[in-house]
Amino acid sequence: MKTVGIVGCGAIGRALLNAADSGRLSVRIAGITSRTEKSAREFLSTLNSPPPYLPLQDLIAASDLVVEAAGGSVVPGLAMEVFAAGKDLMVISIGALLDHPEIMESSRRTGCRLYMPSGAIAGLDGIKSACVGQITHVTMTTRKPPNGLEGAPHMIQNGISLAGLSEEKEVFSGTARAACKGFPANVNVSAAVSLAGIGPDRTRIRILAVPGLQRNCHDIEVEGEFGRLHIHIENVPSENPKTGKLTALSIVRAVQDVVDPVRIGN
Repeated sequence: MKTVGIVGCGAIGRALLNAADSGRLSVRIAGITSRTEKSAREFLSTLNSPPPYLPLQDLIAASDLVVEAAGGSVVPGLAMEVFAAGKDLMVISIGALLDHPEIMESSRRTGCRLYMPSGAIAGLDGIKSACVGQITHVTMTTRKPPNGLEGAPHMIQNGISLAGLSEEKEVFSGTARAACKGFPANVNVSAAVSLAGIGPDRTRIRILAVPGLQRNCHDIEVEGEFGRLHIHIENVPSENPKTGKLTALSIVRAVQDVVDPVRIGN
């Protein structure tokens, strides 16, 4: 049984801890670390068999696989430490990899595995397969409730306010790379789509705020020599409006797949 260390104790970290504690995830949690130690310890106290709270270096040493669930800012330094220790890494904040492609190069050089789960998106297997051939375009349109976009760097830098919004409003149109910079907590899905497909500079993203919308909605269209692929997802937000429930479920399944010898799909 692989041992898993978790960095971060937000919606994703807690979902992994709950899944392991209930027996739905057949791995041993080596420990957890977080920027908010007090709240992390409080959550650990609610579990039947809580893993230890550990300093980062001890967590890495005790783990076969380290799961990043703490935000893109920690990814470059964490990847360096994890790979230096000869351990594998699962990155949830996939957008960070667009600014730091050396992380993927380091994974290939060291032989340490780098996992990037699908998260809130579906159809990455189809996109990966399609992109073996010629692709005409990959476009993605994301619709979110206004409170799921508030506070994003793009919104602040461009003085975009969603207060009192009464109809659908486009707040961004551009490349996946620019989308990840402008909305780092919202559109890791666009990073995953771009890395699975034609890259962050050719993948086009639109983001719209929709008042009254109860779900995070994503539409992806891929067209190429294979034909046309259209993916539509309506994701119920978690307790964190920026993170959908499917994201947490995807991470739990991704960790399970790491230890399961049977693999379904690409």
